[in-house]
Amino acid sequence: MPKRKAAAPNRAFKVADQIQRDLTELIARELKDPRVGMVTIQAVEVTPDYAHAKIYFSMLTGDVTETTEALNQAAGFLRNGLFKRLHIHTVPTLHFLFDRTTERAADMNALIAQAVASRSKDD
Repeated sequence: MPKRKAAAPNRAFKVADQIQRDLTELIARELKDPRVGMVTIQAVEVTPDYAHAKIYFSMLTGDVTETTEALNQAAGFLRNGLFKRLHIHTVPTLHFLFDRTTERAADMNALIAQAVASRSKDD
């Protein structure tokens, strides 16, 4: 039996990057759910078998829980749109997760500013 050629290691990154670009466009142009406002796709992680993809997003305004629920409800619609665009054998099931990185960065900046301010008072 001939050996199967291993997939290129960068392929998963390329697929994830393409999913990120296509989802950004699909959400902005085709998703009409009012619960989904200005959403930014921060990152996409695809499993090695391309069965599942974790989509990390952030947003400027709105309710995080409501938006996450709306995106996960629209996952089938978005997956269908990806299927038409990607032309790969298996389009992953989408799982949307809110990315708290920007919130954490703002909190860290506030803590640093507070530490610097208290240090300058001590001097």
